[in-house]
Amino acid sequence: MMLGDVGLTVMASALLLALAIDRWLGEPPVRWHPVVWIGNYLGWAGQRMAPLYRAIASGQAGSLADGSAEARDLAVFFRGVLAWSAGGAVVLVIAAGLQSLLLQLPDWFAAVLLGLLLKPLLAWAMLKSEVQAVEASLSISLEQGRERLSWLCSRDTSQLSESQVRETALESLAENLNDSVIAPLFWFAMAGLPGAALYRFANTADAMWGYRGVRAGRNWEWAGKWAAHADDLLSWLPARLTALLLALAAGGMSPLRLRCEAIRTPSPNGGWPMGAMALALGIRLGKPGVYTLNAAGRPPVTHDTQRACALAGRALGLMVLGALFLILTQLRCISLWPTSGAWHG
Repeated sequence: MMLGDVGLTVMASALLLALAIDRWLGEPPVRWHPVVWIGNYLGWAGQRMAPLYRAIASGQAGSLADGSAEARDLAVFFRGVLAWSAGGAVVLVIAAGLQSLLLQLPDWFAAVLLGLLLKPLLAWAMLKSEVQAVEASLSISLEQGRERLSWLCSRDTSQLSESQVRETALESLAENLNDSVIAPLFWFAMAGLPGAALYRFANTADAMWGYRGVRAGRNWEWAGKWAAHADDLLSWLPARLTALLLALAAGGMSPLRLRCEAIRTPSPNGGWPMGAMALALGIRLGKPGVYTLNAAGRPPVTHDTQRACALAGRALGLMVLGALFLILTQLRCISLWPTSGAWHG
């Protein structure tokens, strides 16, 4: 998205203001939260798009012979594409329209309003607070730690040990550092409010639709496939950037070793920030029966939670500097670009 020099200055100010609001004021009320609105749409559309599992199971045997199962799967897939595209288009148009209107206002007023609109699209303070709350609950009892962890992730926490509860919380910190903080800032720096808003829509859609198999009585194997791949695409570069920032914040690490850890996870992106976190802290992270990151590392202990939060905070600081550099570099390029009259002798 091409913006004038004034627009880029406003964007840089809005980014800083959004982070200040996140730190000092936190999340807006639920009724005014745009990500909640996105979730409401995705929940409504998902109930109409994803087939009930009973319907799939009962018709499976008789339909394979004539190929109707494949046709049905494609129909479900295209319903998912349509529902995602419709919601994404609305989010993109609204965000672009609001940004365009705001840039017509006085600079200081535009920066304030744009910062207020950007803030709900990122959530560093809440993420940090939730991870610390898991640790605080663990200090009381394992049961309370498991219960609090269930607020943070969709994984079954009922059988996790104390070490596994902590591992899962730190994995969530690393992965959501990308999803909820670094990636929205990256896309804001690249494409303004529309970029951050569309990314947040895609990431929320993946969280609600991007399941393999059955969830909540509905089959998402084909219904959520487009949402999962769209999020993979939009998160590909930010996830690797998050890993790089964590590595830099930790003082460096072997790129080859980081890649070896990152590819152990089923996700094409999640393993990068999680692997970087494990290597930076010298700890083991993993999902029981699925993968283990930095297997030679020690199990995380109480003080590792604070270390992880501090490391993520330093990575965020580096990201802010990088995002401002990117925005101001665009500003510099615009200021050096010759006007049409400069081409005439």
